Formats: sequence, C-alpha cells, structure tokens
Amino acid sequence: MLVPAAPVAAATGTVDAMGPVEDAGRAALQADGFEAFARRMMPGLLRYAGALTGDPHLAADLVQDVMVRVQGRWGRIRRTDHPERYVKTMVTNEHLSFRRRWHTRAVVSVADETLYARTPVTVDPTIRVVDHDGLRQRLGDLPRRQRAVLVLRFYEDLDDAEIADLLGMTTGTVRSNASRALAALRRTTPEEER
Repeated sequence: MLVPAAPVAAATGTVDAMGPVEDAGRAALQADGFEAFARRMMPGLLRYAGALTGDPHLAADLVQDVMVRVQGRWGRIRRTDHPERYVKTMVTNEHLSFRRRWHTRAVVSVADETLYARTPVTVDPTIRVVDHDGLRQRLGDLPRRQRAVLVLRFYEDLDDAEIADLLGMTTGTVRSNASRALAALRRTTPEEER
C-alpha cells in the first residue's frame, strides 16, 4: 500500500505546531518499502548530486551507487530519525570519496606510439579494397599479353611452361612479358604502397 508523502515539515525534521506530524511522517516512512522511498527521493537526489558534480551523467552514477547501498541497509536506514538526510549525507560522502578516487584513477594521456606498440596490428579492410582497386586499374593499363601472363602466374598459380602452353608462346617469351609487366607495375605503383 502506498502511503502519501509526509508533509514538508516532517521531511525536513522541523517540528510544527501540531507536534505529532513529525512522528506520523517517520511512521509512514518506516511503513514504506525501499521502492516507495526511492521513487520519492530520486528526483531530489539527482538534482542534489547534479549540483555537487556539475555533470548529470556523473550525478546519476553517484546516486545509483548510493541507492544500491541504501537498499542493502534499508532495514537500519529507515529506522533512523531522518532517513532522507542520512541518504543525502551518503550522496555527499560518496561524491567526496568519488572525487578522491577519480583523482587517483585519472586517465593519463599516452603517446600514440605506446598505444600502437600494445595493440596488435590489424589491416583495415578498406585499405585492402583500395589496394585491390588500384592494382586492378594498373593491371588494366598493361598490354593484354603481359596482363594475361601475370594473371596466370600469380592468380592461377601456373608455372612458365603451363602459361606458355596456354598462350601459345615460348617460356622465354612468357618470362620477358612477366618481367616487363612487373617493371611497369613498379613504375606506376604509388610510393606509399611500395
């Protein structure tokens, strides 16, 4: 059963002229479960933590960490005189200790060379595509016989005698065509690809 929120006087711990309001508020809070307490407190705690940290994401993390601890200790915390203040103090202390921990665990920038030394080298797939396209373009610029010799030698993995037999030429002609084709490719290959 949800109990309506206690009057502001009860939440702040001040005693008004009616006196028993504070006791009624405390009794209602003790009857509430953790979920009802969390629903009622969360918006205010997030605003408070946001003001402390200056970062809404960090504030949400801070409040979440505190509320996890509050849930585990809810039996004791709800019996205190002012559970709201107790939890707000927990948020404050967590912020202060979090700042100390953050300061000691701050990320230190590292030179790129250090990162590259620790990272396994992987080939960017787009570079392979660009390289293949460039090679295909340069192969297309070769005379037909030279291109055929290179494709048969490197793509089909045939030896000179098999290439000569397929193209109807001597093995010497196959070798000279391959030599000229490779020289032409070397000349047209950009410096960064060599």
